Amino acid sequence: MGRDHADPEKGTGLVMVCTFGDLTNVVWWRELQLPTRPIVGRDGRILADPPPGLDDPAGREAYAQLAGATVRTARQRVVEMLRSAGDLDGEPVEVVHAVKFYERGDKPLEIVTTRQWYIRNGGRDHDLREALLERGRQLAWHPEFMRARYESWVTGLTGDWLISRQRFHGVPIPVWYPLDKHAEPVHDKPILPDESMLPVDPGIDTPPGYEAAQRGMPNGFIGDLDVMDTWATSSLTPQIAGGWGRDDDLFHRVFPMDLRPQAHEIIRTWLFATVVRSHLEHHTLPWRHVAISGWVLDPDRKKMSKSKGKAVTPLGLLDQYGSDAVRYWAASGRLGTDTAFDTGQMKVGRRLAVKILNVNRFVLGLGAATPGATVTHALDRSMLAELAAVVDEATAALDGYEYTRALERAEQFFWRFCDDYIELAKARGYGERGQAAADSARTAMAEALSVMLRLFAPFLPYVTEEVWSWWREGSIHRAEWPTADTVRELAAGVDGTPLAVASQVIAAIRKAKSEAKLSVRAEVAAALVRADAGLAEVLRSVADDVCAAGRVASLDIEIGDGPEVVTRVRL
Repeated sequence: MGRDHADPEKGTGLVMVCTFGDLTNVVWWRELQLPTRPIVGRDGRILADPPPGLDDPAGREAYAQLAGATVRTARQRVVEMLRSAGDLDGEPVEVVHAVKFYERGDKPLEIVTTRQWYIRNGGRDHDLREALLERGRQLAWHPEFMRARYESWVTGLTGDWLISRQRFHGVPIPVWYPLDKHAEPVHDKPILPDESMLPVDPGIDTPPGYEAAQRGMPNGFIGDLDVMDTWATSSLTPQIAGGWGRDDDLFHRVFPMDLRPQAHEIIRTWLFATVVRSHLEHHTLPWRHVAISGWVLDPDRKKMSKSKGKAVTPLGLLDQYGSDAVRYWAASGRLGTDTAFDTGQMKVGRRLAVKILNVNRFVLGLGAATPGATVTHALDRSMLAELAAVVDEATAALDGYEYTRALERAEQFFWRFCDDYIELAKARGYGERGQAAADSARTAMAEALSVMLRLFAPFLPYVTEEVWSWWREGSIHRAEWPTADTVRELAAGVDGTPLAVASQVIAAIRKAKSEAKLSVRAEVAAALVRADAGLAEVLRSVADDVCAAGRVASLDIEIGDGPEVVTRVRL
């Protein structure tokens, strides 16, 4: 009979299954459904009574010489007995092989048999395994490739889920056992509480039909001594949070839930265990989506771990950089990938939050537009057209659980808005081009801020809530998500070209001043821009804003042959 794990280069070719000599023996015992014949007790010594099946008088006499000995001593006695009987072929030879050790001990572990509680998980039930694999296929994975880890775990299971633990603390197994006349538990007749009695602590509570004084007494009862494994209780987090058994209305409204966020290393434990419990109890998935994160890495690119003393608590970071800044760093970690712990990213996030405060303070300081005013200027409409595209991209990214991409796109536009658009349009916003021009700029700026604050709200909730309260009612986190169509209507058919061209020209003017070591507020005597006919026409529509932002006294526009916009500056 061929079996996996056997070494064909070792021994005679026969396989000995010695329950429970090692983990391989345990696997074969379980797969072949062999009888259980333990000889080692919980104290690590050979049991006094021989195992079932040892009926030969000579064999029982030999076993009696081993009873009470440690495993090491028993092994030595067996060698001596074989030698004395003349049945020892040669002398024992020491071998070196891998054995399991207790992490704080100096001797190998011995496997002993105990009564334990299990939950069926497909390890020994083909139909249940296939059903749980199908649940994995029904689940929307973000990222999708993480489903392979789930399937690998489920298909590799060889046994059921052991949920009992012999610890002092934990959720107790809610079961009692009757005691016979010798005060020995009758395990095959457990006393189960009615569901209405739950939760039950069998170490304190009394089962129906008994009195407390009968605990531990002959013909009385005893509570199960085990507690549940951590995963056995945390696998019910959706049900517990949803009010299962205590608020049926809430539970039916929220279960199954929408999303489980978690890290990749506990797919096999928390995620799978939760799916198992929901499948067995409710015949459904516990949630529709799962978002799988990576680890946080230390500067050496290794996992930050509490057990290794590498973890950093967030309290000091929150005090130093602010909550929004820490959330900004966290949002930089894409699903399915590890993220480096980086205070530099937190500084960037803090700078972004401060800029959001300042630019909103500036725009609101310009004053409100005339009631009913519309966006009429090409530059303003162009900015809104770009913003509409950003809303489309950010919304699609969030719908696809690519939150990092949504933040990146919103942030890219925000800095362009601050560095280019605000500088180009602020003269009109001040009213230097008349009321109609000011109304167009102020209306566009207000709409852009309203949209951008909502785009940033999931990532920077505190600064956006603060700024929103300056000029809007209610919480930004209850406000409607912006729609690109609404923003696009204000753009009135203009695309992003006017803003792009104006930004390119103003960048060239800034560069000329920088190379001349002049202030950005220095006056420019003249600027010449050469572009093709189409771009030249676009530039004329925003020329006043370019001149105001660059402090250009004279701006000449010539028609060129190429598609590039070429700017020459005379200081």
